[in-house]
Amino acid sequence: MHILNHQNLKTLNTFGLPVNAEKLVEIDSIETLMGVLDSEYFCKPYLILGGGSNVLFTQDFPGLVLKNELKGFEVLSEDDKSVHLKIGAGENWHETVLRCVENGWGGIENLSLIPGSVGAAPIQNIGAYGVELKDVLVRVHFVDLKTRVAKSLDNTVCEFGYRTSVFKTTLKNRIFITHVEIELSKKHTLHLEYGAIKDELNKGKIKSKSKSESITIKDVSNAVIAIRQSKLPDPKELGNSGSFFKNPVITEMEFQKLEKDFPDIRSFKVDENHVKLAAGWLIEQCGWKGKRIGNTGSHAKQALVLVNYGGAKGHEIWTLATEIIASVKERFDVQLEPEVNII
Repeated sequence: MHILNHQNLKTLNTFGLPVNAEKLVEIDSIETLMGVLDSEYFCKPYLILGGGSNVLFTQDFPGLVLKNELKGFEVLSEDDKSVHLKIGAGENWHETVLRCVENGWGGIENLSLIPGSVGAAPIQNIGAYGVELKDVLVRVHFVDLKTRVAKSLDNTVCEFGYRTSVFKTTLKNRIFITHVEIELSKKHTLHLEYGAIKDELNKGKIKSKSKSESITIKDVSNAVIAIRQSKLPDPKELGNSGSFFKNPVITEMEFQKLEKDFPDIRSFKVDENHVKLAAGWLIEQCGWKGKRIGNTGSHAKQALVLVNYGGAKGHEIWTLATEIIASVKERFDVQLEPEVNII
């Protein structure tokens, strides 16, 4: 166990914020984790850090950062219809998606190029283009940080919702996720209902298809990658955490009232009684898209993305976020919520 003191976290968060952690340890095995939990260092405030793509540091962290570096990619079972995988929580999510696509295992191709780690995926119940992690997740393995006992939860008790789960609510800061099990299909059902995917495929940029050829999961993955790259800045070039806000969900009655005043409002039907609004559209209508304030701002191609143009402090980005939230509330009477964890 090697504890690093006064560690700069700039390269460990995708906003590229140069905040410091009082102490940091890389967890690359269950034995290392248990050793840390039984050490004198663990009595201080602690933070579990994965890929650092869903966190905004507004200040230095005055305690111990546990960096999840648990690796592993294991086929638990396989037949002609599906494959059951167990993956280390410290694995890179996008690299895992590409590995599965190359093997012909379908179900997560729509989740290509989402930044972060495998262990963070169930916490957020990551989703994109009509697919969510809960659609393929079997169970999550973790260590209870209080009892030091290894446990697991099946999909049915993870309380998955829109960008949330039991790991983000009841079990927040109480567990350390070690592995994630998913089941992928060899008999592919493609999710192409989002127009952006169809449009990208139709451009012929992904792969030219004859009438006798069908679209593959790799085609879908490539389309999603192309779409995301066209809209979202690369964190290595421009610090950001992807979509900063959740798309707000309102009642059908509230939506009908809004639609009368704003007939062009962008929305998606959730169920008979609820409608999801496009947060990016709301933010853009309030004049924030492409607007820069000091070293931060809303990205010119996607209003949902707040960026660090260089030299920004976390509290500056959070101030911008709160101003955006207030302006959307004032104009539309809709409450935006951050998707990013604020530290």
